[in-house]
Amino acid sequence: MNAEKGSAENNIWQNPLLRKVAIYGTVLLAVFLIGFVPMWLTARSRANDLAAVQVQLKAAKLQNLLASSVINARRGEYEPARKSASDFFTSLRSELELENNSALSQAQRDSVKPLLSQRDEIITLLSRSDPASADRLSDFYVLYRKVFEGT
Repeated sequence: MNAEKGSAENNIWQNPLLRKVAIYGTVLLAVFLIGFVPMWLTARSRANDLAAVQVQLKAAKLQNLLASSVINARRGEYEPARKSASDFFTSLRSELELENNSALSQAQRDSVKPLLSQRDEIITLLSRSDPASADRLSDFYVLYRKVFEGT
């Protein structure tokens, strides 16, 4: 039985048409892989670059929310300032909870956690339209910037 099977396989490869199809198929596969591998490496590199830029964008959005809150409080627009500050603290807490793709490094996380304790006080001052809230927000902004510039 094995002798028949072996001879049948030899007969298949002796057929010139099947041999040509096999050779063309192999060449076609090699050409496809030659084109695919560099494109895959490029796409992978671009995906990594995109992920890094998205992390930077998250950090910029956080800072923008806080800066917007400071500006609005300085202008006496306490409700928009309160909303921006609330959005900032919510986003910051979300970033602290993320394990991967967080905008914060571990050192920044450790430095920012104590700042969250000021959340309720700042939001309360803003909801009361207290002019002292602008100074508190400005001080908070400076502390927040130090965390990002120091690491």
